[in-house]
Amino acid sequence: MLPNFLLAAVVVALFGLLARHVGNWTRRGFDRVTNNEALSALLGSVAKVGVVIAGISVALSLLHLDKAVTSLLAGVGVIGLALGFAFQDIAANFMAGAMLAFRGSFEPGDIIEIGDKIGTVEETHLRRTVMRTFDGLHVIVPNKDLSQNVITNYSRTKERRVDIELGVAYADDLERAREVVIEALEEVEWRDRDRDIEVFFKSFGSSSIDFDVRVWLGDPAQFGYLEARSDMIIRIKRAIDEAGLSIPFPIRTLDFGAQQVGGASIDASTLHVQNAANASEPG
Repeated sequence: MLPNFLLAAVVVALFGLLARHVGNWTRRGFDRVTNNEALSALLGSVAKVGVVIAGISVALSLLHLDKAVTSLLAGVGVIGLALGFAFQDIAANFMAGAMLAFRGSFEPGDIIEIGDKIGTVEETHLRRTVMRTFDGLHVIVPNKDLSQNVITNYSRTKERRVDIELGVAYADDLERAREVVIEALEEVEWRDRDRDIEVFFKSFGSSSIDFDVRVWLGDPAQFGYLEARSDMIIRIKRAIDEAGLSIPFPIRTLDFGAQQVGGASIDASTLHVQNAANASEPG
């Protein structure tokens, strides 16, 4: 029994030493695959624990304690299952964080949009991602929400376009409106000079003929996008005013069906009020 005990002790010591090296190798290997240090550390720890458990199992087998090994593994399985049910939301966030790290969807410093939030990624963890929005808010997003929603990564966008929707009056010359808008946007600072400015008329609106203006940018950065959009709006408004064109306000005519209930329409009522006012004026 004593030789087996010594042999089991040696096996545990060797597996403990091996576990340390396996953990380090695993962590370094995943560092090359992903930039998430927390994920690499976790996987390294998992590998280390796995080797230690294997060593304990071998040692118990040498001591002819096979039933103890079976009981140990069964106990670990039951405890793991219970913890999984108790902390399923936390486990879901950890799994989502691991998947995001493997996919490399984003990294600290990237500008991303998730739902109604847009900002810069400051920290990435296995359970959560920390963002800083452009209005200075510190936002913590559970990784499960990131994995279940569409993520737009503006930092990895190779090209970007600014779209502006507006309309001109029905009485305006549409060809003239197109020329005025294109000419006004030729000198937008962030515009890609290799691409044409696009103007497409699309619908007859309630008070205007609507069209889209599209300008491709040479730099897809968020600041350039905001700056270009602001500059485009200013230039379009100035050019339309100088050309004698107009961007009409919405006009609505209201008819409450007054005549059907014994009353008068709005126009008739207005005319009646005007006639009464004229009659009351001294001759």
